Amino acid sequence: MSYAGDLTPQDAWAKLEEGAILVDVRTEGEWAHIGIPDTKATENDPLFIQWTFPGGIPNRDFIEQLKQQAPEDASVELVFLCRSGQRSIAAAIAATQAGFTAYNVLEGFEGEPDRYGERTVNGWKNRGLPTNVGKN
Repeated sequence: MSYAGDLTPQDAWAKLEEGAILVDVRTEGEWAHIGIPDTKATENDPLFIQWTFPGGIPNRDFIEQLKQQAPEDASVELVFLCRSGQRSIAAAIAATQAGFTAYNVLEGFEGEPDRYGERTVNGWKNRGLPTNVGKN
């Protein structure tokens, strides 16, 4: 494995409570229309850096944006999240290659689709972890 490891959504939350920083690598559209994790109960705000743009176009400035937003303290762990836990693997690998300690959140924010194609099976929001969904 070329990054620190995979975490369940619950284990990711525990890491955030210990001081890690969440990096949400979904697209702006996903953040706006599907929701975002709510990390107010932890000591760190999440970072929002798109791994890809709509249409799957790679964000060639991802590492530079990460370096600008993440703490310079190399001991701070980063926890990467996407919709299903796939883009975040690639982001965690790239971050590790850039010198960060990076974890991937299994299942992502929305999780796997059920037999009807709805994302209700698992993932951050379906496991009851804090989100802005339903909040005004």
